[in-house]
Amino acid sequence: MIGEGKCFGIIGGLEPLATADVYGKLVKAVLNCNSKEPVGVVMEQPPIAAGEKAGDVHADLNARKLYIFDRIKKIERRNVGTVILPCFISHTFFDELAAESNVSIVNLMEALSTHVAWKYGKLRRLGILTSDFVRQKALFEQYFAGAGNYELLYPKPETQKYLMQAVYGEVGSGASLLQKDNSIELVKQVCLELVEQGAELIIPGFTELSLIAGELQLLGIPMLDANQIYVQFAVDVNGTASGKTAYKIGIVGGVGPSATVDFMDKIIRNTGARKDQEHIKMIVEHNPQIPDRTRNLIGDGPDPTMALYAACRNLEANDAKVIAIPCNTAHAFVERIQPYLSIPIVNMLQETVEHIKQHYHDRKVIGLLATDGTIQSRVYHEVIGKTEFRVVVPEEKYQAKVMNAIYGEQGVKAGYTDGVCKNDLLIAVEHLIGKGAEIIILGCTELPLILSQNPDYRILGKSVAILDPTEILARKCVALRNRIS
Repeated sequence: MIGEGKCFGIIGGLEPLATADVYGKLVKAVLNCNSKEPVGVVMEQPPIAAGEKAGDVHADLNARKLYIFDRIKKIERRNVGTVILPCFISHTFFDELAAESNVSIVNLMEALSTHVAWKYGKLRRLGILTSDFVRQKALFEQYFAGAGNYELLYPKPETQKYLMQAVYGEVGSGASLLQKDNSIELVKQVCLELVEQGAELIIPGFTELSLIAGELQLLGIPMLDANQIYVQFAVDVNGTASGKTAYKIGIVGGVGPSATVDFMDKIIRNTGARKDQEHIKMIVEHNPQIPDRTRNLIGDGPDPTMALYAACRNLEANDAKVIAIPCNTAHAFVERIQPYLSIPIVNMLQETVEHIKQHYHDRKVIGLLATDGTIQSRVYHEVIGKTEFRVVVPEEKYQAKVMNAIYGEQGVKAGYTDGVCKNDLLIAVEHLIGKGAEIIILGCTELPLILSQNPDYRILGKSVAILDPTEILARKCVALRNRIS
């Protein structure tokens, strides 16, 4: 049954009168349920562009698809958890909508097939009244023909023309309730033909037909009220039919730009996909104008907190499930913004230390190569300090080498990955090994562009583990796909 704070959203505008019918029946169903909390019903129904002939076999549904998608996105922002889509044509692309939506969309076809199986389990010959387009897309076959050994019966071609006229014509049930007697007579003749074919139950594939279902039932036509069945199903199942929404990684990019591209490449390489569609969705807020994190942390630069928070909020608003920030220094600001977000920032520093605990527990000294800001903020020191490991950092003149490798005229931020920047970095690595380091953390996301991760890096006759936090973060974000919907 309905949960606390439930709010249903109806996507209308496609068949306005049918939408009104659904709205009224949903309100009654909600009032009749056992919910102890208020239940909201909102409706999005601006008119769709005129001239669309969606019921035709060769109809172009592009405008309809985009219209519905826009309505769903708008309705998501109104604290709606469950969407009702009273349109059979739109259910021919239901999976496309569900994959791109962050709310549960109740499946009209599941509602009908579930109802028929439950209430009419012994019946096997079903008469189907639907548009030329829906029939050509075999929508009812997807839900009925393969389950329960149903035989689906359709009107003959000439009779189908009357049905299309009854719904889409000027006197159709979707045009004016004041003229519905004409619709009833046309639909009645189509139903009688299906009964003559052996139909034991008539299932409408137009939501407009629910407007006249009651009158037809009084005439002895065994027709279902699809709208009533749909809204009751929505109330009963609480809108769980559309399943999980797609996993999407939100990336705060531009800190720095090359590191962003490198991180995305590592996400792709670690996904293990066999085709495009098996890769993970990513959305990037690429803002190189975020103030320099190091300059702020060493005391003479603008605060990047607001810009980082704004980037995270944009990712959150675009349905990201987690946020990754491929910048070590920026993690000094994570505690300031995480409490105000509804999705987690995957902490690269914590994941790196967890990786060390799992794979290098027999080593004790960690050497850190990072910016002045990362070192002075002591963000790595705080995480490592909670373990049995000890962290060492370069002495002043060797730290200058690291900063030159990052920010120098021939540094990695200037686009260099070899030459002066690499020589400076290797000098700093040798220095840390001399201080006892058995593991080296490349604690600036640009440094792996110079020196790759290597569990057995040979230098000065010793073997050290060179760790790339960006790689570790990418692997963690990929692994979370199986745990976060």
